[in-house]
Amino acid sequence: MADERATVTCPDCGLEESFRKLADARSRIEDHREETGHDPTWELGRLSEGVERAGDEAGICGRSGCGDEESPLFRDDL
Repeated sequence: MADERATVTCPDCGLEESFRKLADARSRIEDHREETGHDPTWELGRLSEGVERAGDEAGICGRSGCGDEESPLFRDDL
């Protein structure tokens, strides 16, 4: 998944498509649901560096001791 940000798959029919834009992947999921009644899923590739860093600082991984308590993004209420 070099430039692709998301891969949509469907276990019911073997659908597998990769997308550069998350909006396109989301649209494909909705279209496939409407067309087939299947429940496809997506796997996200890497997010932008800033988004990953913000998530790390906020401690959104759900593990204790995760996050940067000095960051204004840190959430201790999770």
